[in-house]
Amino acid sequence: MRDDQLLRYSRHILLDEWGVEGQEKVSQSHALIIGAGGLGSPAALYLASAGVGHISLVDHDHVDVTNLQRQIAHAQNRVGQAKVASLQTAMLAINPDVRVSCHAQKADAALLAQCVPTADVVLDCTDNFETRQLINQACAQFAKPLVSGAALRLDGQVAVYDTRQAHSPCYACVFPPSQSFEETRCATMGVLAPLVGVIGSLQAAEALKILSGMGSSLQGKLMMFNAKHMEWQTMNTARNLNCPVCRPYRHQAMN
Repeated sequence: MRDDQLLRYSRHILLDEWGVEGQEKVSQSHALIIGAGGLGSPAALYLASAGVGHISLVDHDHVDVTNLQRQIAHAQNRVGQAKVASLQTAMLAINPDVRVSCHAQKADAALLAQCVPTADVVLDCTDNFETRQLINQACAQFAKPLVSGAALRLDGQVAVYDTRQAHSPCYACVFPPSQSFEETRCATMGVLAPLVGVIGSLQAAEALKILSGMGSSLQGKLMMFNAKHMEWQTMNTARNLNCPVCRPYRHQAMN
């Protein structure tokens, strides 16, 4: 590690749980962030500032003026740009040493099959149920830890799904794809701007813990936050032994 890197990351290196070894692990890691909006903005900025060596971004959308209320990585002069390009600009302004790969396209099954296998951790920063299920399936198939976040109106949640662990549920164990959910988005329901910052920052923290090997993750837990009343709740989540999504891949891994 170069002297300038030791200085840049010194406040992490000073942590007993992190140290030089943890920083080197992070610097050699690859994080995949799907969604470059409200959640993806703080998550990506913190992972870049922490020195994650390679960060891949996936988002098919473009920066709109209505995004600027909460999507802090974007700026007025980048309205109309692809969100991944705008986010890349913000990340490199913080840390030019980070390698950022951009995929300005929708996170469909084909793209996920290409991107997920090379990642050390996947962050789901999307805003719709169908895409979350696709991301979860890819993470289960390729045995990659998934850090999932969601925020709407005044409520947010974050969880880690890591099917490398025998007792850890996948996203579909907790939110079965067979259930019908009414799609609700910020464009129609609204969202408190700092709420996405809180949840996205927690996603970055969980991802960094996974990459550095520091502490335990939220695996097996769903953490929920209500910004109106400033209340946190954490509930335990269990693996569904008959889950149609992760069960086949766990069986393959065992054999």
